[in-house]
Amino acid sequence: MGLYAHVPFCSTTCDFCAFYQERPSKKGIESFFRGLESEILRFPGDRPFSTVFVGGGTPGILSADQLERLCGLIRSAGLEKGCEWTIELAPTQVSAEKLRILAENGVNRASIGAQTFDPGMMEALGRGHKVEKTYEAYSLLRENGAFRVNLDLIFGAPGQTLAMWEEDLHKAVELDPEHLSTYCLTFEEDTAMYLRLAEGKVRLEPEREASFYEKAWALLPALGYAQYEVSNFSKPGMPCLHNLNTWGMNEWIGYGPSASSQYGGFRRKNSASLDLWEKGMRPGAEPAYDEWTPIGPRDLAMDAIIFGLRMNEGISLVDVARRFGVEEGELGEIRRFFAGLEDAGMLKSEAGSSRLTTEGRMRCDAVAVEMPELQPVRTQTGLLQAG
Repeated sequence: MGLYAHVPFCSTTCDFCAFYQERPSKKGIESFFRGLESEILRFPGDRPFSTVFVGGGTPGILSADQLERLCGLIRSAGLEKGCEWTIELAPTQVSAEKLRILAENGVNRASIGAQTFDPGMMEALGRGHKVEKTYEAYSLLRENGAFRVNLDLIFGAPGQTLAMWEEDLHKAVELDPEHLSTYCLTFEEDTAMYLRLAEGKVRLEPEREASFYEKAWALLPALGYAQYEVSNFSKPGMPCLHNLNTWGMNEWIGYGPSASSQYGGFRRKNSASLDLWEKGMRPGAEPAYDEWTPIGPRDLAMDAIIFGLRMNEGISLVDVARRFGVEEGELGEIRRFFAGLEDAGMLKSEAGSSRLTTEGRMRCDAVAVEMPELQPVRTQTGLLQAG
């Protein structure tokens, strides 16, 4: 059972960012806390949360006192003792006082948006901090609490060479974090980077992107960071548990504007409007959702298969079927699809488990799009047994 809290405030907008955000203001921050307190009371979980992830936005933009208040509200939701509790931090927002408060409240994992260690690339990405700030933030984390540290890195930016990417990877490893996340730059609508693409100032280069993936996949394991998912690497025994919980199609509740939940047979996404979300969380008001969808066992089984294939360990179709109550006969089309992937050298099956090869993981998004649906089993009379 996971808890996600979305803190929507950012002082600047990075050129590649499409996450919901607001410029911070006294009124807006107070509205956020008012809505969060109400939402946690109105929509509690039915058991303690085993993982927490505080994202944004820039959660670290909150003052030390505000972070204390945020942590208090999250703890009031009911957490398992010693649960993994992650917070995203921008390098410019890290201070010894904030880290002390976070550590005292049980936060034990920090994800730092380093993105790159190349000053020119940092400017090209529209980031609001200098490379030196990443080093300063990392030092503060090591000096002020027992945090496991993740560094976020971005590759495939316009003008970035393979040699520059390799240098970024080496500099990240030299810091010795417990976890590394490596993301290919995407051109999301309503971002400055997408506008450059639309204007022809930059272009998509799939073959070039593939070379960046291959470099990280070969280099990081050799340097002690095992790949456990397409974009994620960790030291032994230190993957992000919150991500594993989400990708495994377990339940989580999202609090805050634009936060998503998968809980109680529904998927829902809160309104991506601080004002609408907060008003909807007032006692007696109708919550404001951008999405609200019933979700059944077969929906979860399909997503468990798709997300499971992003994992290096792969999946067992038998285990997925058993977990979600899917009949063996319903897996026929998916098994044939897997056989085709295996013939194409994109998937390997052994000991009842199937996992994508390097070539397959390179094309995992296309695999997900082409994945056939579970097929209902029909009796001899043509009646549905399952569906």
